Amino acid sequence: MNEKKRIFVWTLYDFANTSYSIIVVTFLYAIYFKETVNQNSAEGDLYWGLGTSISMLITAFISPVLGAVADYSSTKKRFLAFFTFVCIVSTFLLYFVGPGDVMLGLLLLITGNIGFEAGLIFYDSFLPEITRPKNFGRVSGYGFAMGYLGSLSSLLILLPFIQMEMIRESFPVAALFFLVFALPTLILLKEKRKEREEGVSYITIGVKRVWFTISHLKRYRNLATFLLSFFFFIEGVNTIIYFAGIYATTTLGFTKGELIIFFMSVQGTAILGSILFGIIADTIGRKKSLMITLFIWIFTTTMAFWVTEKSYFYVVGFLAGGAMGSSQSIARALMSQLTPPEKKTEFFGFYSFFGKSSAVLGPVLFGAISTITGSQRYAILSLLFFFIAGIIVLSFVKEEDPASGAPQTG
Repeated sequence: MNEKKRIFVWTLYDFANTSYSIIVVTFLYAIYFKETVNQNSAEGDLYWGLGTSISMLITAFISPVLGAVADYSSTKKRFLAFFTFVCIVSTFLLYFVGPGDVMLGLLLLITGNIGFEAGLIFYDSFLPEITRPKNFGRVSGYGFAMGYLGSLSSLLILLPFIQMEMIRESFPVAALFFLVFALPTLILLKEKRKEREEGVSYITIGVKRVWFTISHLKRYRNLATFLLSFFFFIEGVNTIIYFAGIYATTTLGFTKGELIIFFMSVQGTAILGSILFGIIADTIGRKKSLMITLFIWIFTTTMAFWVTEKSYFYVVGFLAGGAMGSSQSIARALMSQLTPPEKKTEFFGFYSFFGKSSAVLGPVLFGAISTITGSQRYAILSLLFFFIAGIIVLSFVKEEDPASGAPQTG
């Protein structure tokens, strides 16, 4: 399979899995959980925040070990398939969650999120295998663009269900969408194999490799600095993703029909942002490009606090879409650039650990502030801290030239 076909097959997984993120995490199930399952109780935001945080915490702690095991045993494709099916089955079972089924609804959210987030560890770690380092930025951008195109496509497919108020029926359809478009990646994408010792415990090897990396982290000080920056700014991004639909309906009074139009518009700017900033990142540098996207996030979050009319919130959504697609794709590309080739999946496990462990605090903080103050506006304003901290730490990261391995200046 040539490089172009490998890239296309790889990006199909992004196209597939965003049906889960948009339908379950950001839009339909998020609103269904608060309005129907929790029956609009005051604790709805807090329960949702707890569910997402628990799933992120579990994923965070299993990620580095799973990544190390996959590097040693050349089994990341198997892990990708396993966690994909965990997410798909959990999404399908959401059909059976009804009014008052808070514990069942939370359990399926947690298992689905673990499947989705853990699968991304192994999916992301394929990036260095399918293209050359000089193209990491644009290829990562292509993946995120395909992802937002998948979000747009799944919204269009589910539009009749939403119009007929068949919300529960939409969850099995989203699961089927994920399955159908993930299969080409799971079947056709080839993993580079390597020699491995037989008759040893993979988990033991995984734990030992993670401990060795942690104890020798000073060797990877630059990468560790980037991961700390990622820990902060992805906190804000994840929290906005988890509460965007709830914020729009609760604070601004969006109907489900208006939300569909809003999210479809956001996917459009996310596609453009992913592609455009992917090319920009490969041209002017990934660190500089990532800095620009984080300043856009600060401006967008501040706007969201002040906006009171639906029409102006579309502007916030357009900016957030562009910043979301670009910041995530550039971060993945920069991570691929800074990671030692022999430890790519293990370090993407740490990448996942920092990303998921940070998301433990954000949703709970948002839910708690919203519940205590009775205002989601103050909750969203608190996210500014994470973007500002991310920029400060990122300024200390030295970007290495993919061609020469030497730090870039400027």
